[in-house]
Amino acid sequence: MKIKYIAAILAILLLISTLAGCSSGEGNDEELTTTESTTAKITDDSTFKLSYTQADSLDPFKATAQNNQVLASLVFESLFDINEAYEITPNIASGYEFEDSETLRVDIKSGLTFSNGESLTPDDVAYSVEAAMDSPAYSSLLEGISGVSAGDNSVTIYLSYPNIYAVNLLTFPITSLHNDEDGFPLGNGRYHYADNGGKTVLRANVSESFNPYITTINLVNIAASDSIDNAINIGNISYAYRDLSTDISKRISSAKKLTGINNLVFIGANGTSGITSDVHIRRAISLAADRQMLCDSAYSGYASVALSPFNPYFSATNSVSIFSANADTAAAKQAIVQSGYSADKLSLSILVYKNNEAKLAMAKLLKSELEAAGFSVIIDEEYYSDYLSKIAYGQYDLYIGEVKFSDDMCMYSLLSKEGASSWHIDYDNLTCDDVYEGYLSGDEEIGKFMLSFNDEMPFIPLLYRKGMICYTKAMNGDMQGYYGNLFSNIESWNFNS
Repeated sequence: MKIKYIAAILAILLLISTLAGCSSGEGNDEELTTTESTTAKITDDSTFKLSYTQADSLDPFKATAQNNQVLASLVFESLFDINEAYEITPNIASGYEFEDSETLRVDIKSGLTFSNGESLTPDDVAYSVEAAMDSPAYSSLLEGISGVSAGDNSVTIYLSYPNIYAVNLLTFPITSLHNDEDGFPLGNGRYHYADNGGKTVLRANVSESFNPYITTINLVNIAASDSIDNAINIGNISYAYRDLSTDISKRISSAKKLTGINNLVFIGANGTSGITSDVHIRRAISLAADRQMLCDSAYSGYASVALSPFNPYFSATNSVSIFSANADTAAAKQAIVQSGYSADKLSLSILVYKNNEAKLAMAKLLKSELEAAGFSVIIDEEYYSDYLSKIAYGQYDLYIGEVKFSDDMCMYSLLSKEGASSWHIDYDNLTCDDVYEGYLSGDEEIGKFMLSFNDEMPFIPLLYRKGMICYTKAMNGDMQGYYGNLFSNIESWNFNS
């Protein structure tokens, strides 16, 4: 009997313990639910602001204002993405194949849609190629494309000349043939244009692969470049891209990130008259130039030394260099001796656009460096129209020029008689242009072109400028934007305290 009594007590205690355990478990579930709700992503539809030009178009193929063109990378995707080394990966495209040296077939991923649910078709892609070829933003960069046609699941790109890097050109926006119901151009990017009570905003296209903190981007109408600089400094906008075509770096007090761009600053040498028609003199000028000092002093560090004609970020160069970052005055003097010119014949003029502070500073540094090698140098400062006129008529020995190369690194603007910047190069006696054509078609090695270029020096590469991403210090998140994707990792940007 005593044993049964003890067993009963133990049973009661076990029941109480079990009930207590259940009660404790339910309490933990409630606590877990509360914790999860407090750590859920806090989205933001009011803080992040970008500038745009209201009077300009939001269509990427009609926009002329840089801030509107920058918005395009949030709204539209491209056939291929390009990284900082100018290497491409498929995006809207699933792959590509050269059908011959001047015909490129690009396959389109199936099942893609625009932000309103409409299917993205090869016809939309073909329309975008043609629109880009005629656009203010892309036409000069797409001279290597002559036409396009749409197939069932692909488009065919017709090239103006053989070019193994032609796929690098296909990084412009792809838009729909039609606008949305509010008249906004349609893309399949991370955001889409929307009307918010009469104001234009960008709304996030939230998905499993894109779930940002910033769900709405508010657009602020700021057209003037100086006003954009001021707005990012005082926090009226959260982010801006500046290409630093003018020296504004000292005016920017926000957080900054430099990004490589494809703008070459070079010395144009008159190859058809005067002492600069001698290749030894051109080589002496190149050797006398201290490229690192020009980057550090004239461009305040916002440039990269051109160790070859190619952008130093361009992976295809494999770090091959033909120029030194620093001046070699002794070698420059030896090249002058090889030219046969006497000291009294070593007079040079440097033509420069007088309203560009960086290029004026560069001209003064070059004057000093060239004089150290034995030249007598004067600087000819001109307003832009007179500067262009003197270049066109060959009224210079040297000029400081700048050219923006397309993403395939094509140099025909300087190495072709028909090129937009090919002023007074002695093409009749030039051979490196033919070697370059062979390189671009895949028949010659890049090293052979570089050696040929160094032998003839038709122009003198100095540096590649950099651009700048500016953003408010109040924003959290590691800024990873770069030239090919200014809003890289925007999904992690936030203003959480």
